[in-house]
Amino acid sequence: MIGELIKTADWKKEKHAPVIDCPDTITAGEEFVVDVSVGKEIAHPNTTEHHISWIDLYFHPEGEKFAYHVGRFEFTGHGESAKGANEGPVNTEPKLTVAVKLKKGGVFHAVSFCNIHGLWESEKAVAAA
Repeated sequence: MIGELIKTADWKKEKHAPVIDCPDTITAGEEFVVDVSVGKEIAHPNTTEHHISWIDLYFHPEGEKFAYHVGRFEFTGHGESAKGANEGPVNTEPKLTVAVKLKKGGVFHAVSFCNIHGLWESEKAVAAA
């Protein structure tokens, strides 16, 4: 099962675990911002050889059976170039910001993919007032 391949850890101690930053309580129907990053406390390398390729963000509303896919965010500049590894002019950092509106509270889930260390997941509950 794919779930057995996804690792979790405290992002304060593990550089691969995604971090979800957003309010703990939101107003239903009003826009707010969700930031997701990898390497917030301990920097993750962003090299041709070792990098975060993408982050998926999901929302699982309270009392519902399924989660909803908010978006996939791909990071494709890792310093590669015709001159060689890490010689390129572009490096993307694994950070994203998305504005969302929710009808009710629930749980955000972020899944990130490291090209060397695989899949990592974190979650954050959000209440709606």
